[in-house]
Amino acid sequence: MKKVLFICKNNSGRSQMAEALLRNMYGEYYKVYSAGIEPKDINPLTVKVMEEIGINMEGHKSKSIEEFHGKKFDIIVSVCEDACPTPPEARKYIHVKFPDPRGSDIETFRKIRDQIKKWIEKELKPESMKSLK
Repeated sequence: MKKVLFICKNNSGRSQMAEALLRNMYGEYYKVYSAGIEPKDINPLTVKVMEEIGINMEGHKSKSIEEFHGKKFDIIVSVCEDACPTPPEARKYIHVKFPDPRGSDIETFRKIRDQIKKWIEKELKPESMKSLK
């Protein structure tokens, strides 16, 4: 089982959505985590848009990237618009730019959620990760 860490600035929106989506879609193939550089509480709109598609966010909490230093990951995905600072050790680093929905309306959160889901479906399909042994 491959270990994946999603990171962004606050771990309140994008990285939380990515963590929940990957776990829901391909949880039997991945151990999934998320963290932030400056963690803040999870945005209530993040919870709402995930629940709209049947993903319960109960138990999710914002975490600092510091919790993961010294741990090894197969893949670290930065979902910030700008590259995040040096993350923990990983075999593969990916930076994909998703706009920060913070301060936006629910439609923007839905749009970002759907963009992240499509990206995961394309880039993290278990079949596409076979080369990462």
